[in-house]
Amino acid sequence: MRILLIVNQFPPDVNSTGQLMAELAARWVEWGHEVSVVTSLPHYQDFRIEAAYRSKLYQRDPVGGLEVFRLWVYAPGKKSMLNRLISYLSFAAGATLIGWLRRDSWDVILCANGGFFTGIAAWLIGASKAIPFIYNVQDLYPEVPVAAGQLRNRHAIEILRRIEAFMYRKARRVSVISTAMRDNLLGKNLAPEKITVISNFVDCEFIRPMARANEFSQVHGLDNKFVVMHAGNLGYVYDFDSFLRAAKALEQERDIVFLIVGEGVAKAALERRAQKLRLSNVLFLPFQPRQQLPWLRATADIQVSLYKSGAARHSMPSKIYEIMASGRPLLASAERHSAVWQLVQDTGCGICVEPENAEQLTAAIRRLRDDVELRNRFAVNGRRAAQALYDKDFVAKAYQDLLQRVANAGGVAAHYGEARYQAKA
Repeated sequence: MRILLIVNQFPPDVNSTGQLMAELAARWVEWGHEVSVVTSLPHYQDFRIEAAYRSKLYQRDPVGGLEVFRLWVYAPGKKSMLNRLISYLSFAAGATLIGWLRRDSWDVILCANGGFFTGIAAWLIGASKAIPFIYNVQDLYPEVPVAAGQLRNRHAIEILRRIEAFMYRKARRVSVISTAMRDNLLGKNLAPEKITVISNFVDCEFIRPMARANEFSQVHGLDNKFVVMHAGNLGYVYDFDSFLRAAKALEQERDIVFLIVGEGVAKAALERRAQKLRLSNVLFLPFQPRQQLPWLRATADIQVSLYKSGAARHSMPSKIYEIMASGRPLLASAERHSAVWQLVQDTGCGICVEPENAEQLTAAIRRLRDDVELRNRFAVNGRRAAQALYDKDFVAKAYQDLLQRVANAGGVAAHYGEARYQAKA
């Protein structure tokens, strides 16, 4: 099968969707498929094209059996919503052009919605070459930036809703990463037979339970501390205010350290806020290389994924699967019956508290700190569920089957990833 993958970011960019798609593509190549990737020149971390790629409009890279086409995008450094929209448009235009100009063809297109307009590129390429495309929804747009307060103009919101609805209609299938997202699309009158649920995944061989005391924890003076960690994108959808308020409430408990690892648009304001509160129990670390990730996850006693009110209804971060695979308890904030809340309840991998409720968060941290048996039970449950339901090969096979079915233009989309791990602690 010849597969065209369109994704806004791709390694060496550190965007999580790009990393997930790269791992899937590598597995498909191992299984004998031909995979071409259309992506942007690396720019994600600073929203500026990296120095090694500047002054280029286009670069073709062979990467591990993949054919990767990297395109210039608008990325001026300032991460405003307007600049991001322009960047997404520039990528969609470039991806469409390269798809049209390539003389070879493909059997099927998989398009990840890392930006607002990638589905338009997939539709235009597909229409010109009679290729069906699958629209992969990692986040619900424009709901995510609206919930985060980054998109407020009602006219812009309505235009983007119409564009997203258009891409849903034109796709042969729409794949989503949770049943909550499926329910959202059903509420938008998308036909149920058009939607396939395939969860994101984790490489359970790479991310695994490792020693709490390790080189990473030693280097950063964390061996004898109780570490509460957020590791990942520091974006607007996350509730860092409650995280810092919990740190303030627990600052007299000298054994507890709040560790924030990563980069993102919210980092500068977060550092200023921590400084204003004079929080000596909060440690910031920069983004860590991927090879450090297993040791970073192992350094935590609790790992958090804290959403602002409304944000968890529209997203399911892949880092949750990493937390589960690492054998550490998850402490999440999300509305009842959101995808995040449902996963925590079904797998028994941790505790879910109300969004933007610092008091509940503080109480949950104390409870987990004081109850080693509870932490261990959550850790075992999470690891078991990650291996059973969210391992990379399981998910890669589900996508392969969907791609083959769409390429063959037959059948009805099967609903992978809807099985729920029922074993409770």
